[in-house]
Amino acid sequence: MKLGKAFSDSLILERWSKTRLPKNSGPSWWLGTGRALLFATCLCIALFILLWRLFDLTVIQGHRYRVLADGNRTRELIRHAPRGILYDRTGKPLVGNTPRYRRITPCEGKAQKDCDTSLSKQDGEALKVQGLPSGQFLEVDYSRDYLFGNSLSHVIGFTGELSQKELSDQYYVLRGYRRGDRVGRMGAEAVYEEKLRGRDGRELVEVDSSGKIIRTLGVDREIPGEDVTLSFDISLSRVVEEAFPKEFSGAIVVTKPATGEILAMYSNPSFSSQAFSDGLTQDSYNALINDPRRPLFNRAIGGVYPPGSTFKIVTSISVLEEAAMKPETTVEDVGVITIGKATFPNWYFIQYGKTEGSVDVVKAIARSNDIYFYKAGEALGITKLAKWARTMGLGQTLGIEVPGEASGLMPDPAWKESYFTSPLDRDARNNLWYLGDTYHVAIGQGYLLTTPLQVNFWTNLIANDGKLCKPTILKATRDKKPFGKTQSRQETSCKDLGIKKKTIEIIGEGMKRACETGGTGWPLFEFKVQSSKFKVQELSNASASAYPVIYAKVPVACKTGTAEYGDPQNKTHAWFTVFAPVTNTAFGGVGTGQAPDSGSKNILTGEPEISVTVLVEAGGEGSSDAAPIAKKILEEWFSR
Repeated sequence: MKLGKAFSDSLILERWSKTRLPKNSGPSWWLGTGRALLFATCLCIALFILLWRLFDLTVIQGHRYRVLADGNRTRELIRHAPRGILYDRTGKPLVGNTPRYRRITPCEGKAQKDCDTSLSKQDGEALKVQGLPSGQFLEVDYSRDYLFGNSLSHVIGFTGELSQKELSDQYYVLRGYRRGDRVGRMGAEAVYEEKLRGRDGRELVEVDSSGKIIRTLGVDREIPGEDVTLSFDISLSRVVEEAFPKEFSGAIVVTKPATGEILAMYSNPSFSSQAFSDGLTQDSYNALINDPRRPLFNRAIGGVYPPGSTFKIVTSISVLEEAAMKPETTVEDVGVITIGKATFPNWYFIQYGKTEGSVDVVKAIARSNDIYFYKAGEALGITKLAKWARTMGLGQTLGIEVPGEASGLMPDPAWKESYFTSPLDRDARNNLWYLGDTYHVAIGQGYLLTTPLQVNFWTNLIANDGKLCKPTILKATRDKKPFGKTQSRQETSCKDLGIKKKTIEIIGEGMKRACETGGTGWPLFEFKVQSSKFKVQELSNASASAYPVIYAKVPVACKTGTAEYGDPQNKTHAWFTVFAPVTNTAFGGVGTGQAPDSGSKNILTGEPEISVTVLVEAGGEGSSDAAPIAKKILEEWFSR
């Protein structure tokens, strides 16, 4: 609608001008009041962020940053604990600890390990006396030394550094092991690791920004490892090592029958514990583990072999205890027993074409007569023989602390049926246990397998009046009891198998006669040693050569063994097991009550002191090849 002239354009302009901002309000709102408001808002947000960050750093994460700050100004140094010492039964140390020194110096711009310096023992000890410059620290660690060569390597073992994988294992993590720590890897070093390792100490020091030590803040002293006294006799052990022929593999076990303590244990070939302690090169290690003679393998407890005629001790106990044959029962030696197409000869008939007439159990043991033991096995039966053999420790481990013990094998019909499982075997054998199988086992052959340790411990049954003691490498100690009585801790590990005293006496008599004229153990006939009791140490106004040398008779009881093992060249394992001395009242006293020869005397003691078992792999005959080794060991022991 047109307004006409009364409403001119000036009216419209006036209204528009009234709606505009006043002239004194500034160039714009944005550059005025709005900017101030925005600035104030941003300032508040920034202050909030700063305050929140301050709260976070001081309250929420304050502990963490305090720890980091303290870590920058303090340093924890390790004070290594020396490892406990292993002693032999006479108190001689078998191992030692050699200090290894490392000088820790301030380190700038480098890893700390690049600034530390390894020192010789001489330099380290000199600095220990003289003192170090301010800020330096002398760290002492220890390397293990093995003092007696290879004679006890398999049973003492060695130490080795923990691998990175082991360091992540919970077993080592929970026990506080660190990088560079060493642990026992074999034998006593491994068995008694918890006692031997001790506890490392710590020293907290304050350092400046360059790493220079300013002062010591605190010391947690190290605790040395515990010492352990082992059952071994190192002098005897060295003789054992020297006596064994190095060209053969095999093992020797020497024990105290009354306690089960191991006096010496040797496996040939052996190895150097010191080489492991010092650190083998990869080539040297590969050569060792690839050696076909297996020097790291402990044959004394882990090797299994047919025991040959040493097993006749077990057969004798079984047949007498089951009354399958009486002590006075005799068997006529016919030279060879024939069953169908199979023949079972006596060794004496094979070698000399002769027979030995009527044989009772004592003569059978003394002469190792196979015909008697074939018949004893037949009268007894394999089931009862196996039961008694397992009672005496065969087919199971005896429980020695050293890892690697084998259980051996005591075969019976159930085992044979389970072992020969293929259809071809069932057709060929019809799942039967033959009489010939029993014959073989009764004389220590066939499927039968034993360890040298097991042979030694059924020898100890006779020496220890029918008690079987758990073998141990720890020296037996005695606990005080009320009213002044004492009891050997090891005696509590001995079990009486309930074998009749008469049985023990009869078998012991047979073993004693085996080492007398007419027996099979001819190297120990009339065994005697030069008695140290009568050695003239110092003589005044007289010459020692003017006095006769005095020898002492040592009555012994033994069993020889020659075991076939299927060698294409008909080689045999040589076995010999013996205990001594035999008292003048034991086993009827036969041969021990006579007047001594001129220049000799009898040794008569309360109980047998020592038993020795020798195995020479593929070494020949027990009497000629294993017995002389045992003789040298007995000479060392009784010449003392």
